[in-house]
Amino acid sequence: MHTPLAWTGRIAGLAAGLVLYGVSMAMILRAGLGNIPWDVLHQGLAEHVSLSIGTVSIIVGALVLLTWLPLRQRPGAGTVANVIVLGLTFDVVAPHLPDHPGWTLAVPMMLGGIVVNAFATALYIGARLGPGPRDGLMTGLVARTGWSVRVIRTVIEMAVVAIGFALGGTLGIGTVLYAFGVGPLIQWFARLIRADRAVAGHPDAPPARSQTDTV
Repeated sequence: MHTPLAWTGRIAGLAAGLVLYGVSMAMILRAGLGNIPWDVLHQGLAEHVSLSIGTVSIIVGALVLLTWLPLRQRPGAGTVANVIVLGLTFDVVAPHLPDHPGWTLAVPMMLGGIVVNAFATALYIGARLGPGPRDGLMTGLVARTGWSVRVIRTVIEMAVVAIGFALGGTLGIGTVLYAFGVGPLIQWFARLIRADRAVAGHPDAPPARSQTDTV
């Protein structure tokens, strides 16, 4: 049984992970060296429907939930929060970051955004309050196929990039680095915070132990 303090730690992990994910999206996009694969899609769609990228992210997240049905994934409070918080955080943070700065700032923004994104993903999935729509798709496929997180994540990201680019989304070196690097980083961070079973899609996995958990 989880104590109130344990639940507080999990909720805090979820909230921090979602906000950090939204921040990382803004960092990578504003660096101007290539969007996150899903943001290539969001940007391409946004150009056709005259909505902000954050708003499109919310809509796409809701639609991705439909893919959970054949994978038998179950949404949680974190799933709903993910759909809303990522897009809102992106729209709030992005205007306050430098847009397409010089290489000396753009490269650290891009690389830092990728690392923060992977950590945020492991953090909020590890809270076990429900993965986000996109990560539920990832963990569902991992559980059903037995393939590794890095393989499934890479396949999903490459497919999303192809569709987004066809719609007019922007891609670059940052997109490539993210597509091939974020999967291994998620696995590394998941092991670091003891959330590797949660990220691998095991429904019986205990939540990652936080500093507020009792023994």
